[in-house]
Amino acid sequence: MSESSVVELQHVTFSYGGAAPVLQDVDLRIAERDFVCVVGPNGGGKSTLLKLILGLLRPDAGVVRVLDIPPEQARPQVGYLAQRERLDPQFPVTVLDVVLMGRLGRKSLFGPYGKADREVAAQALNDVGMYQLRRRSFSSLSGGQSQRVLIARALACEPKLLLLDEPTAHLDPGVQDDFYRLLYQMHERLTLVTVSHDVGFVSKYVNTVVCVSRHVVVHQTSEITGEVIREIYNRDMHMVVHQDGHAH
Repeated sequence: MSESSVVELQHVTFSYGGAAPVLQDVDLRIAERDFVCVVGPNGGGKSTLLKLILGLLRPDAGVVRVLDIPPEQARPQVGYLAQRERLDPQFPVTVLDVVLMGRLGRKSLFGPYGKADREVAAQALNDVGMYQLRRRSFSSLSGGQSQRVLIARALACEPKLLLLDEPTAHLDPGVQDDFYRLLYQMHERLTLVTVSHDVGFVSKYVNTVVCVSRHVVVHQTSEITGEVIREIYNRDMHMVVHQDGHAH
């Protein structure tokens, strides 16, 4: 594995049940503390790529390494927020209870959470600005607050890599902006990979854009243009350059 890389895929091909490949001959390297956005059309292989990194799927060909070991071995050091994750609103659980779920892989199978578990959970809530609501019922939170708590749950496992599959899909634009600003603050201490449909919106926060449509092409954010987006989504898109110099 290359020096300082957290994720590395070499000549990876994957298909479901012998059908046409969803991903084909993929080479990808994600550096330590990078903030990466994965984009591409529906069915292009974005979620499949994340599942390969998590070790939930195994490639038909090629090699996947995470933290220089096989992904299934690295999984305890990887935080994950699944697409459209929901908890039963009738389940009587507090914000702190939800975050403590992220410690399940770090504690013994039996017995209550220890002092160290609660300290890590409290710090995770503080990191996402939700500590003051730790005793609030999770079901009473807004969409943006819920996502922050779920991020805190992922942080509670003390990950070196955080994967998020379309974490802002159902949030208002203003809440999305706050959410990505929060992630941007985190990437100085861990590696972040997020899937998004809106590369223009997240381009002012991420460093690297991974374009997935069976094959994978990697761009620096500064290289993203209307032409690149048209190639990704196979349709014309308008790019607007704001005063901050970023294209949207």
